[in-house]
Amino acid sequence: MVSGQLQSIAGSLDPDSAVAKHVQLREILRSFVMGHAEPGTAIPSERELTVHFGVARMTVRHAIDALVAEEVLERIVGLGTFVAHTKLDLQMKLTSYSEEMHRRGMVPDARVLSFEQMAATPLIARELQLEQGQPVIRFRRQLLADGEPMSVDENFIPAHRVPGILDDSPPTSLYNVLSERFGLVMEWGEDTIEATAASPSIARLLNVEMGAPLLKIQRHAYVARAMVDYSVSYYRADRYKLWVPLQRPGVRTPRAYSSKRLG
Repeated sequence: MVSGQLQSIAGSLDPDSAVAKHVQLREILRSFVMGHAEPGTAIPSERELTVHFGVARMTVRHAIDALVAEEVLERIVGLGTFVAHTKLDLQMKLTSYSEEMHRRGMVPDARVLSFEQMAATPLIARELQLEQGQPVIRFRRQLLADGEPMSVDENFIPAHRVPGILDDSPPTSLYNVLSERFGLVMEWGEDTIEATAASPSIARLLNVEMGAPLLKIQRHAYVARAMVDYSVSYYRADRYKLWVPLQRPGVRTPRAYSSKRLG
């Protein structure tokens, strides 16, 4: 939405209404955004909205602040205010990325960045509980949904667990291949989640600014007591929010909560 489209915003403020002007304006903007504006579209500036609706700048700011708080709009410093992308709930679960995107009605895709055998570095050896230098399979991908970059995932698997995996094309669903071809059904895992800033290389892959906020998730996945997969994933913080169910110990939940992750 650009300033020339101001006239397309249906509705006007009623000065005699008991409803505050900033609330009226908030609902007018909400209706326009929900009905006509695509995610990522810029909205008119506070000054333009002030002139158009004949209200104080603070009234416009209150209306926009409320929609930003609801994640209907988002501010980008130095650029303006835009229609927000819907954030996907990032829940922890041992399922594949493609399964989760299909469940959400989105079209998953992936670009393979590397699919190779390498010697375990000191870090990878420690995380996989191997000796340094032992062969591991490295599988790095850029994951997309509806054509838009969503995350960068890097998996490391002990090579002796997946003999011959490099003889075929890179899998479209890693966990499905591990299960169906190698009998490795992930039974449980541990995730470490932290906030981080996009490095230049990750920023390019995710189509975000360098230093943009990301969710970094490190996972150790197990079959019985044996660690089979160590992964590091970077998720766009503007497209995901973390959802964690809580329950008091010993109290039975009324809902069928499960640990869940986009894998």
